[in-house]
Amino acid sequence: MTWNSTMSSGYSSLEEDTEEYFFTARTSFFKKPSGKIKESKDVERGRELRTEFSKEEIRKKVEKYNSQTKDLLKMTLSSSGVYTGFIKVQMDLTRPVTVRGRQSGAGAAVGKEAFYLPRGVNNTLHISSSNTVRQVIVALLNKFTVADNPAKYALYKRCRREEQVYVCKLMDTEQPLFLRLMAGPDHDTLSFVLREQQTGEVMWDAFSVPELCNFLRILNKEEEEQKAVVIRRYDIYRQRLQEALLEVRGPS
Repeated sequence: MTWNSTMSSGYSSLEEDTEEYFFTARTSFFKKPSGKIKESKDVERGRELRTEFSKEEIRKKVEKYNSQTKDLLKMTLSSSGVYTGFIKVQMDLTRPVTVRGRQSGAGAAVGKEAFYLPRGVNNTLHISSSNTVRQVIVALLNKFTVADNPAKYALYKRCRREEQVYVCKLMDTEQPLFLRLMAGPDHDTLSFVLREQQTGEVMWDAFSVPELCNFLRILNKEEEEQKAVVIRRYDIYRQRLQEALLEVRGPS
């Protein structure tokens, strides 16, 4: 499996320096709901697609796909019936990721660091029809040298129907290139998004001890800041009350 990186407005190779993609982590790592994209059970019907095709049927679908694509990202069918092609995955991560240490100028290894990846970055991966969702996630994390457990992330498919956008989580065993072939090359019809797992609860077992300690430091800092705000507010109230009492009682 090979992969390339693209920003939303262009195409570039993975060989290019990607350090500019990283930003220092902000104070809070909690997700804020956007309310723009719907998740619907209707999208689950997409999993009822026929998944077994003859070599001749696959050949015709690959030819049709290649005739419709408007770029050079075409699919190639081998004599064994396995086909290869490209998918684009948008990074939509709301929490910081842990990046593996890089070599410093002196040759010493730099420890792991937490960064926010900019949302909206598109990555183009060259995969085969046998590659699964889990393998795609691992490839994306390796591309950004992310050291986090892949189980913390999930791949979603995003579909547009009647001016509405629906998002559906893919199972680890599903094959993204097959979905791309069935949907055609139009990214408005189908696109892929990498997000954190949305289980309703944080999967604390997927975090390492240093990550958990870092989260605790962040929470403690936010708690101290909120306490300072409350204390400052009540100090102002107390001062105003004392001033009002002095006006009523007059100088003693």
